Amino acid sequence: MSIVTVQLGQCGNQIGFEVFDALFTDSQCSQRFCSKRENEAYQASCKERFFREENGVPVARAVLIDMEPKVINEMRSKAAQLGRWEYGQHACFCQKQGSGNNWAYGYSVHGPKHEESIMSLIQKEAEKCDSLSGFFIIMSIAGGTGSGLGAFLTQHLQDHYSNALKMNQIIWPYGTGEVIVQNYNSILTLSHLYRSSDALLVHENDAVHKICAKLMNIKQISFRDINQVLAHQLGSVFQPTHSAEGSFHYRRNPLGDLMENLVPHPEFKMLGVRNIPQLSENSLVYSAFTWAGLLKHLRQMLISNARMEEGIDWQVRPPFPRLPPLGKMSLNRERHFNTSLANLVILRGRDVQNANLEGFKDPALYTSWLGPADALAVWKTPRAFNRYERSAALVSNSQFFVKPLDMIVGKAWNMFASKAYIHQYTKFGVEEEDFLDSFTLLEQVVASYCNL
Repeated sequence: MSIVTVQLGQCGNQIGFEVFDALFTDSQCSQRFCSKRENEAYQASCKERFFREENGVPVARAVLIDMEPKVINEMRSKAAQLGRWEYGQHACFCQKQGSGNNWAYGYSVHGPKHEESIMSLIQKEAEKCDSLSGFFIIMSIAGGTGSGLGAFLTQHLQDHYSNALKMNQIIWPYGTGEVIVQNYNSILTLSHLYRSSDALLVHENDAVHKICAKLMNIKQISFRDINQVLAHQLGSVFQPTHSAEGSFHYRRNPLGDLMENLVPHPEFKMLGVRNIPQLSENSLVYSAFTWAGLLKHLRQMLISNARMEEGIDWQVRPPFPRLPPLGKMSLNRERHFNTSLANLVILRGRDVQNANLEGFKDPALYTSWLGPADALAVWKTPRAFNRYERSAALVSNSQFFVKPLDMIVGKAWNMFASKAYIHQYTKFGVEEEDFLDSFTLLEQVVASYCNL
């Protein structure tokens, strides 16, 4: 089954390019840890998901949307220059006027005005899939086009393709952002997506920036560096894995399988990704990893809510079983223990069948109403990812984002209480009641996750 990627705004289009390039480059890597036949099956599965062929050239299953042409033109010409794959000739939509970092302008002006043209492009791309798994929508939540138009289009995809899954990959803004209304844009985007998307895959700019600095040893960090780390993380999740333990067939429905394993209830749909190892190419040459070491670190990253393996708090421990709820909650607060609703561990590489995952089966890691048998899924393939002999990814539906969400809601509320910049939204039809609805919904989301 195939996934149609919708790249929105400057952020979405730049990340989308890096994602497709990472997926294609990995699929063409020579492999030492699996047979030629297995590698060919992996390549065919990757191609079916993300690429189609036109005149012998792999073409990304993507629609590129921005209200200014510059970034789309850059990404298309970069793909053409590399010569490995390309974007569809008629898969782009751009205009001459942006959204001015105003969510309301993207949602209320650009959305209705261009809805027909954009939905027609998406429909044409979807019709080129033999079987559609769903839509992967890449967007920022802090600006105007990605956030406002992204929220509008996700809603319309839900209306037009109610049986296809929608996953939004959202970029969380820097804590000290440059856009003064980024907190308004973020809460409006998140509340609308929560109503129309099946899952939100969250990446925080601050966390990815730290990975670039501390793990990749990059001195002058650019957006391209950040986007390549994001692309690596997404590739490690979406590249093919075997459909069951001992099976040599690759999964057919990647989005459906992800949702089934990670979103057991529509009130809980925020997902985070952690990867291990993540190293610069220079360091990788001198590094060796065991499954026991990787999984020990990955488990501690999960329970201590660390975004990378450096600086993990090893003092955090799961709460003792059979404690009454109040005791458990206070312990969580005291030790900052990150309770999970569901986890998916994805293992790739050498001797993958020998990896021991007992540490992730501890009931203390999970909410009381879902046991490890239902809350933990494991996907494997002996086919290595990228240059890593062994690598693990963890997609988690947990309390990881409660603090950043609470902070963004708090900052937006402080501005709203003093009526700052509200007029920039009301003049495009977004009323104060819309803000209040967003606050109410997101406060409920925070409360639900806190009570896990």
